[in-house]
Amino acid sequence: MLWIIRIINQRQRFWWKYQKYFFLLGLTLIVSVGVFFADSINAQTDELEKSLPPLQSHPLPPTLVQWKDRHNSGDYFDQISLTPVGYLIWSEFPIKIYLDRPSNPDDPAAITRRFNNWVDAVTQAIAEWQEYLPVVNVKDPKLADIVIERTEPPLDTSFDSETGQLNIPRARSAQTSYDFYLTKDKSPILRHRMTIKISPRLSKLSILSASRHELGHALGIWGHSDQQTDALYFSQVRNLPSISGRDINTLKKIYQQPTRLGWRLPN
Repeated sequence: MLWIIRIINQRQRFWWKYQKYFFLLGLTLIVSVGVFFADSINAQTDELEKSLPPLQSHPLPPTLVQWKDRHNSGDYFDQISLTPVGYLIWSEFPIKIYLDRPSNPDDPAAITRRFNNWVDAVTQAIAEWQEYLPVVNVKDPKLADIVIERTEPPLDTSFDSETGQLNIPRARSAQTSYDFYLTKDKSPILRHRMTIKISPRLSKLSILSASRHELGHALGIWGHSDQQTDALYFSQVRNLPSISGRDINTLKKIYQQPTRLGWRLPN
């Protein structure tokens, strides 16, 4: 049995966040329930291990094989997060990308011009990453590996049971999420899709920077850099960074790691 797992920007946590409710039942009950659920989680983990493909490495894409960092810039691989299936590696190329476009791009209306500016900035970011991984634009989002939407990212509000207040985080300008799915082959293959949401309110330069950053996530860098000179820096900065040697060194190292994605399920 396999279910679709959806994770958005690494903010989800396991059911441990509900552990505080057990305190109301007493310490003894906490211990007994804790042991019960620990056994249950271990059993589910073992079942998941058996039902998913084993961790294996894919051949390194030729574009990354050819990449050489003459400046020995280093990387931030230690900041990359693992997912339930390993690293988020693409194994079929070119990677298919769909992005929203206006229905009538030649319309002189201001709203259409703003939409075209959004498309131009995202397209430039795609072209920049294409130097390191082969990608292609597709017109049907159902055929895409990465879907880029011109929309406001969700707020991801949460409820604090202790204070009774609704926590509303600061609005975001861009966000990336992923889904896992199985192909419909006789012997299914475990794959993933990425969805990027980029606000239409941003300036063209900010759209380019946000697209560059979120595409880095979508291509496999599921984490952030701690240096402002990297495209995957964790926060917005005044001097918007381009794709750096550290970004590509990190991407290359990720693609050398084992993953369950792109492999067939065990019989």
